[in-house]
Amino acid sequence: MVIKVFIASQSGSTAIKKKQQDVLGFLEANKIDFKEMDIAANEDNRKWMRENVPGEKRPQNGIPLPPQIFNDELYCGDFEAFFNAKEDNGVYTFLGLAPPPGSKENIGENEAVKVEESVHQAIEPAEAAKEEEQPESKEKEEVEPVTEDEEEQPVTEEEDEEEPVTEDEDEVDES
Repeated sequence: MVIKVFIASQSGSTAIKKKQQDVLGFLEANKIDFKEMDIAANEDNRKWMRENVPGEKRPQNGIPLPPQIFNDELYCGDFEAFFNAKEDNGVYTFLGLAPPPGSKENIGENEAVKVEESVHQAIEPAEAAKEEEQPESKEKEEVEPVTEDEEEQPVTEEEDEEEPVTEDEDEVDES
């Protein structure tokens, strides 16, 4: 089975270009074999794509825009369907492919619930400990990052004895 992604290499639409890049980039990053089918450079590709997008999946104007995704001759969907599948961790199912071992898509429902429960059990005690450590103060202290040259030094008595500046000292003698 070969995944075919119908694209337009000469599209003037930045939205279409971004959608095409998103699909192709995802497939490349996940090492999913695919073929780019350019509808701008090949009229046969354009005709085939338009004829094979099911009627109920066509936009209102009747002309499907790239990217359109097929698994051989089976229609998978357009960018929106791909995006939704990606968000739901269901791209392999969307493409009609078997998910690789260990993928989120490969975990059974019961296993997914167990994994989720164990994650929550591990997080809750850590969050409770953080809450106990932090004083409940409405004012947050501003902390400046410390560089290696400015490593914390012990406070000396001289530094403690600095007197606060008063308004009288702020005024400059303008005579």
